[in-house]
Amino acid sequence: MSTLMMLLLPLAIVLLLAMPLVPVYRGVTTGRKAKHAMVFNLCAFFGVALCAMVMPVADLFAMAAPATTEAVAEVVSTGAGMGYLAAALVTGLSCIGAGIAVAAAAPAAIGAFSEDAKNFGKSLIFVALGEGVALYGLLISILIINNL
Repeated sequence: MSTLMMLLLPLAIVLLLAMPLVPVYRGVTTGRKAKHAMVFNLCAFFGVALCAMVMPVADLFAMAAPATTEAVAEVVSTGAGMGYLAAALVTGLSCIGAGIAVAAAAPAAIGAFSEDAKNFGKSLIFVALGEGVALYGLLISILIINNL
C-alpha cells in the first residue's frame, strides 16, 4: 500500500466519523429537523468499518516506528485484537442492556414512590439491579484485558 494511501485513509475515517454531524448542523442552521441523520449514521459506520478492514493496523504502527517492526509484529496479533474486540463488545453491550433496564425501571420506581413514600427502598433496588449489569460487563472486560 502506498504512503499516500496510508495517509489518506485515516483522514477518510475522520471525515466519515464527522459525517453524521452534517444533518444536525444543517437542522440547527435552517430550523428543520434532521430527517436523514440515520442514513448518515449508517453510511459513516459502514464506511469506517470498510476503512478499518482496508487499512492494516500493523503497517500503520510500523510506519510510525520503523526500527521496531519486529516488536510491533509481536505485540499486534490476531489473538490480542480479538481479545480487545471482545472486551469492547462486553462493555458496550452490557451498558446498552443496563440502559434498557434502567429506562424501564426508573419511571416505574418514580411512579411507585409518588404514590407511597414507603416504596422508595423497594423501587431503588430494581433500578440498582439494572445498573449492576453495566458494572458486571465492565468487570468482565477488565478481566479479559488483564489476560491479554
